[in-house]
Amino acid sequence: MDKVYQSASLALKDIVADGQMIGVGGFGLCGIPEALIAALRDSGVQNLTCVSNNAGVDGFGLGQLLATRQIRKMIASYVGENKEFERQYLSGELELEFTPQGTLAEKLRAGGAGIPAFFTRTGVGTLVAEGKEIREFDGHQYVMERSLTPDVSLVKAYIADRSGNLIFNKTARNFNPNVAMAGKITVVEVEKIVETGELDPDQIHLPGIYVHRIVLNESPEKRIEQRTVRQA
Repeated sequence: MDKVYQSASLALKDIVADGQMIGVGGFGLCGIPEALIAALRDSGVQNLTCVSNNAGVDGFGLGQLLATRQIRKMIASYVGENKEFERQYLSGELELEFTPQGTLAEKLRAGGAGIPAFFTRTGVGTLVAEGKEIREFDGHQYVMERSLTPDVSLVKAYIADRSGNLIFNKTARNFNPNVAMAGKITVVEVEKIVETGELDPDQIHLPGIYVHRIVLNESPEKRIEQRTVRQA
């Protein structure tokens, strides 16, 4: 089955809508689906709940959707360098569900595995646990966390075959596999597409069963969030 679409806008055209939960892979600016985020912005959909480790930076990544006020709520573990994210949250314009980073990864992984909830010690006794079920196991308290299953997941990988089998590039893998597994519909942006059967099965990081649509972006910008260089 060929899952390749000619453009990011065509891949999103009939699947994104107002009020959806959108999962977005990446960590900072590493491994973000740049073309798909831009296409989501251009689609004009509103009142989104975005699930991502953070919201990019001002004017790039998910920061573009904050600038256009298309995001109603962020489920994230880090505000980072995004001043508009900070401003909207502190002014009450944006709802924010702060989630510990490991818990966020597990909420996505569990969602993709069909597990509706799990218990973790992370967050017990803090604001994270407010309003959630607390249960004791082996003398320790645990907070129950609900899993996440976004309506649409936007993911970045390095290589895909036409059936959607994926290979990620080093640290750009980060949250992407979990986001891909959790999505009810998953769209993947890649730098290279090969024919089905060309990838070594032992080298595939995520099988195509989790991938519904593929978009080629051969030359992503790949900005660096904090460039650090050695003094000459």
